[in-house]
Amino acid sequence: MNPFEHKSKELESYFMDWQKMYPKPYDKKKVSPYTKTRIILMNGTEYESNWFLHQLARNCNNNDIRRIVAIVRNQEQQQQKRISCLKPIDENILETTIAYEQLAVDLTAILAQNEVDENSKAALDFALLEDFDHLYRFSNLLKMDYNIDADIMVGKFTEIMPGRPTINEHRHPVDNIRYCMNANKADIYTKLVANIITAAEQQTMNYYMNVAQFYNNDLGRRLFSEIGMVEEEHVSQYESLKDPTCTWLEQWVMHEYTECYLYYSMMKDESDEYIKEIWADHFEMEVAHLKVASELLKKYEKKDAKKVVGACEFPKLLKFGENIEYIRKVLQTVGYTSVKEDYVPASALSDDARFFMHLKTVNVTPKNVASHMVIEKFIEQFGKDYRFEVAPHPIKELQNREKDNVEVGTK
Repeated sequence: MNPFEHKSKELESYFMDWQKMYPKPYDKKKVSPYTKTRIILMNGTEYESNWFLHQLARNCNNNDIRRIVAIVRNQEQQQQKRISCLKPIDENILETTIAYEQLAVDLTAILAQNEVDENSKAALDFALLEDFDHLYRFSNLLKMDYNIDADIMVGKFTEIMPGRPTINEHRHPVDNIRYCMNANKADIYTKLVANIITAAEQQTMNYYMNVAQFYNNDLGRRLFSEIGMVEEEHVSQYESLKDPTCTWLEQWVMHEYTECYLYYSMMKDESDEYIKEIWADHFEMEVAHLKVASELLKKYEKKDAKKVVGACEFPKLLKFGENIEYIRKVLQTVGYTSVKEDYVPASALSDDARFFMHLKTVNVTPKNVASHMVIEKFIEQFGKDYRFEVAPHPIKELQNREKDNVEVGTK
């Protein structure tokens, strides 16, 4: 599929009325877990698009460009409102959170398995084990507070067990910055991956930033805040992979191409016919946006969009599915941390390393850190933690269900 060759209508024809913007929500008891992850992914993609276009406008002194940006941005906002309201009223904050973390785990694993750039793949594998642990921590809270089994919610497609303990994910900010790519040399899939994963993790970060204060008990509020800080680390990591030398218009073209790729992938992958029609509708809208951005790139910078996206044909489409075997292999690096752009075993660091000094700053009293407390409290109430495993945990130190091992990932 080459989106530049796909037919679309004039830009002005894509505004929606209120009725179209408010869709029928899914049934949380019947919906596929991957339909939920697709919805969250595209909601985050639209948020990223809107935020990017606001930043573009604030860094542009050409009102002709800013007016066109305003039109596209308004339509992206309408798309976001339409997608976000697919979530039903009866789905609580924590149920939604489980879908957020399943998206983070499976999306990261899928992208990593298809990534051709070693720097990008290493970043994906590293953060994967942290989102994997977040799913485990939130799942225990869900069972404890609502008596809901998260393994049913994730369709048993994703294991629920410890990853890199969240308590040991709190690195100093300087150690979350990676090498950036050269957009002129990078594979189109690598450029798509950076855009997709940055938007997805940013959406999770923003969600936790805004819902923490609405949770109904202190432990939950603290857990959302703690994991939200790790999501900040992930956004810092992933956005640093992008090429900062690209112009604003080049970035805009890549944003629109990414949206086209994602909506087309969602449309091809979707099992719900009603929602599939929404993906198809939005794909056509994004094709129009892509063409407009490309025209502006050509008019003001004398550059062809092919300079940004290459051959224009979509690479392998994004398709959701289970990644249990792959994640089990990556778990062998659960004891790693990062030192600037490098990934190293935490056990190889000196006692006065920046990693340990920062942990002492944020985890002054480890027993009171929320991500640890939630497991300890669950074990105290039920005798062992909540898990869904297809086999014993591949890391021996994390097999004991009657203890939260927070030594993994340190000394």
